[in-house]
Amino acid sequence: MSLPMIHVLPDHERRLRNGSPWIYSNEIKPEPSLRGLEPGTLVKVAFADGKAYGLAHYNPHSLIAGRVLTRSRDVEIGPAFFERRFARALALRELLFDTPYYRLCHGEADGLPGLIVDRYGDTLVAQVNTAGMDKAQDAWLAALDRVLSPARIIYKGDAPVRTLEGLPEDVRVVKGPEDSPTYAEENGRRFLVDPIGGQKTGWFYDQRANHAFAARFAQGRDVLDVYSYAGGFGLAAAASGASSVLMVDRSQAAIDNARASADMQGVADRCSFQRSDAYDALDRLGKESRRFGLVICDPPAFVKSKKDLKAGLKGYRKLARAGAAVVVEQGFLVISCCSHNVDAESFLAEVWAGIREAGRGGRVLHRAGADADHPIHPALPETVYLKFLVWALD
Repeated sequence: MSLPMIHVLPDHERRLRNGSPWIYSNEIKPEPSLRGLEPGTLVKVAFADGKAYGLAHYNPHSLIAGRVLTRSRDVEIGPAFFERRFARALALRELLFDTPYYRLCHGEADGLPGLIVDRYGDTLVAQVNTAGMDKAQDAWLAALDRVLSPARIIYKGDAPVRTLEGLPEDVRVVKGPEDSPTYAEENGRRFLVDPIGGQKTGWFYDQRANHAFAARFAQGRDVLDVYSYAGGFGLAAAASGASSVLMVDRSQAAIDNARASADMQGVADRCSFQRSDAYDALDRLGKESRRFGLVICDPPAFVKSKKDLKAGLKGYRKLARAGAAVVVEQGFLVISCCSHNVDAESFLAEVWAGIREAGRGGRVLHRAGADADHPIHPALPETVYLKFLVWALD
């Protein structure tokens, strides 16, 4: 193939040689041939000595300028390439799950940087985060169709990271009906989700195993689920015999979906819902002397970039303090962090500090991350993003 070539500077080759799929803009040799290349252009990658490395999507306007697709130098990046990658990802998921509800493609970890695909039965939702995958959409959409023949495909292009790639917001149905109910399934229970207007693709499959683990502590207890979104934690608790479940979220649409799912699952009589900011709700419940046997706090990312780290860590400490304050003696606190910029030990330390500030003691019963359909790229620490803690409080 006649493709433009980028060369990695000699003192910046180490990460690439160690298998990283990312090439930063300051690691690439400036060359006249790169001027004017469109974002998302397919390029060949070589080391400074000219030795070929592989193929990548190139975006001259992004900090992450190169995203490696393959170590093969001569493969055609078209529908057949994407079909092979999707087929490999599908085979792995079919080993892990009995029903077609999971993350089918997890970006770099499945060899498709910038592309996430979640499966909801015969509906696929593709979250597109890079110029390269946006430019290649005809090829990978055709491949998805060939591998899975879904009834519906939704292109979800509304993640904030797209602005760093120079991409506009773009959310549309590319196959199938414009308006059709979409459901996730976990442990035999159905949840109504909103893949078009909801967060991410509409559901958080990464918390699947953590939903089930937290629910172990719900039986016979009053449960508070803060940042409840579509009810993953709260409805799992209700199904596991919670006496009552209060779900709090600031999105009315998310609350409406959780309420509809509670009706479908036959647990609506033990569920209540509040539209509120999480901290306002926790403060109000504390002042009302409300206490819960299990409190679950699953917030969005507080640390979206390294510059937010100090403030974000304070946020996790504050949340842990407020959550612990409304847990009964010998109750349980569940708290998670999806900010990849926060390392596991720092998160643990801040949560523990917040618990102590609430005048409580306790111990960690369980630490976990994302479920198995969110594999980790061994050369990309950013894929180790989810931290999940279960505390028994004194």
